[in-house]
Amino acid sequence: MPQVKIVAKNFMDMVAALPAMKLDKLYDNAFICEAVLRSLPPLAKMYVMQMLYIDVPVTAKSLKERVLPDGFSKHKVAIDRLLQLRIFVESIDRKKETSYGLNPKFQGNLQKYLVYGGSLPREPMPSNITVRLPSREELDAYAVDQWESFLLQLITSAQAEKPMGLSSHLMKVIQRGLMHARENESPKLSEHGFQFLLMDTNAQLWYIIREYISSAQDRGLDPADLISFLLELSFHVMGEAYNMNTLTDVQSSAVKDLADLGLVKLQQGRKESWFIPTKLATNLSVSLSDTSTRKQGFVVIETNFRMYAYSSSKLHCEILRLFARVEYQLPNLLVGAITKESLYNAFENGITSDQIISFLQLNAHPRVAERVPAVPENVTDQIRLWESDRNRVEMILSHFYDDFPSKEVFEAACDYAREIGGFLWEDSKKMHLIVRGEAHQDMRDFLRRQK
Repeated sequence: MPQVKIVAKNFMDMVAALPAMKLDKLYDNAFICEAVLRSLPPLAKMYVMQMLYIDVPVTAKSLKERVLPDGFSKHKVAIDRLLQLRIFVESIDRKKETSYGLNPKFQGNLQKYLVYGGSLPREPMPSNITVRLPSREELDAYAVDQWESFLLQLITSAQAEKPMGLSSHLMKVIQRGLMHARENESPKLSEHGFQFLLMDTNAQLWYIIREYISSAQDRGLDPADLISFLLELSFHVMGEAYNMNTLTDVQSSAVKDLADLGLVKLQQGRKESWFIPTKLATNLSVSLSDTSTRKQGFVVIETNFRMYAYSSSKLHCEILRLFARVEYQLPNLLVGAITKESLYNAFENGITSDQIISFLQLNAHPRVAERVPAVPENVTDQIRLWESDRNRVEMILSHFYDDFPSKEVFEAACDYAREIGGFLWEDSKKMHLIVRGEAHQDMRDFLRRQK
């Protein structure tokens, strides 16, 4: 079975894919310039800061001369990233010597931001207007609850503790990338969907946001406008209230969708309404590789394949059922085992052994996370062995041919099957032939011509 991978790109991959004119438009916003600067590799940040007050291009040769021999690969990555994001503008002179200059808009706005600071497009609402705002703990609990409810609905809407009225925009994003539906059947998780559930929360968030922005054009929206707003949102203060009246129609629609995912909490006062960013929203400018935002683990795997999950989350239980056998559940403990049968079910759904092992390692309980390895080696080795054992036999759609009118026709059919790349097997004595399914129509046409 072919392996399908989900790649969760961050905003900067999406920013880099924008046309040059839209990139320059984004750089009109000083906060986006700062967000882009934050995202750069360390060496790229250093190049930007060194050239921030230099108004003439710097030769590629002079930049390369500053790098030690063992740092050339990092240098290349840094330069490539700066060119992709149009922070560096490349020029080649008559002597074919390459030089780099900073994007004038990026350079000017970043200079002003560093000297004078900047102000967000909107300020928090005064406390005398808003009702009692949720505490940090309440806001964190709300974000987790909304996100887990969303993931539960992915697994099965019947098991969601409180059905969510997702917008049509989000439903299309989910169904396009994570679910599939046959005629007259309710939507079910696709291979992508099963793989998505095993990703960590930060990667899941990036995947949904990427798909949400990618589908913006289908709704008649400019993806650059959404990227700009979401990057601005990451600079808002978690727990503060921001007036909905300061938002454009596009931003207001986006905020309502983000509330379904737990990135913001909506509240209504007597006259005004506002949104409150949660931890998920303020982490939008955090790199996927940043582990500081990841949750504490809860799974313990023993060498005998027994599994203990110290969690009261229904979501955790449903995710573990994807690849393990859950035997019983206490208020804060799940007990089960990883078995050959449970893993075969996971492999059948498109989940790979590496994804299962990565999930167990990322979610290892603190008591075992400090050990190396956090998951016993005999368990990880056996998971991979069971996957390779299952993949020893390849299923190929094929067609069987017999009852040929003569030996000549049979041999001609075998030769033709080889020519078109559809040949699988033959028995010359019994005049039996098997070809690939995609070659069936060509074989039928060939055999008709032989009559």
